Amino acid sequence: MHSVETPFGALQLSRHKTAFSPAHKALFVADVHLGKAATFRSLGVPVPAGTTQENLDKLSECIGEFNPLSVYFLGDLLHAKMAHNPDLLGKLLAWRAQHTNLAMTLIRGNHDSKAGDPPASLNISVVEEPFMLGGFALCHHPQTVQNALVLAGHEHPVVVLNGKGRSRARVPCFYLKTDQLILPSFGAFTGGYAVNPQAGEAVFPVV
Repeated sequence: MHSVETPFGALQLSRHKTAFSPAHKALFVADVHLGKAATFRSLGVPVPAGTTQENLDKLSECIGEFNPLSVYFLGDLLHAKMAHNPDLLGKLLAWRAQHTNLAMTLIRGNHDSKAGDPPASLNISVVEEPFMLGGFALCHHPQTVQNALVLAGHEHPVVVLNGKGRSRARVPCFYLKTDQLILPSFGAFTGGYAVNPQAGEAVFPVV
């Protein structure tokens, strides 16, 4: 785990690809993309099954580790309209029933706009970006918000690590800029975009 000090309080960056604010007791999660694998399979693309439950189990593990009061999804909770199917929504409802004490908020992302908002039965508030939480501006798309640190997703940042010999590994990372922290994609089947940090920027690989 990495701990990053910001002008608006510390953030704990976890091996699960989430960020946690101790001051706000808030867990931040980007780009879960529930239903993406099922959408691909429906189009005839051979991809693994079971990623929805895997993602939900991992979310529960994060909640158990940090014990937050609230969870903020930084966009793209659901991948497409096909995510609104009885099997996926049944799993999501069962998962939500395990965490009824938590407030949950979705900052609407580009895939959420296409997929449609989560059912009201999930009790997940839906808001537009930027959504302010103290000095943090919660967004889906990386952007500049005056006098705030933007927490965003969308880009699915990864970094290439060079090992011994010619070994290389492409791993998810947190990408910290002057006024933005871009979180890695939480979803188990989402791909990534290799970042090229500039002077004054930092990456925190998830390994």
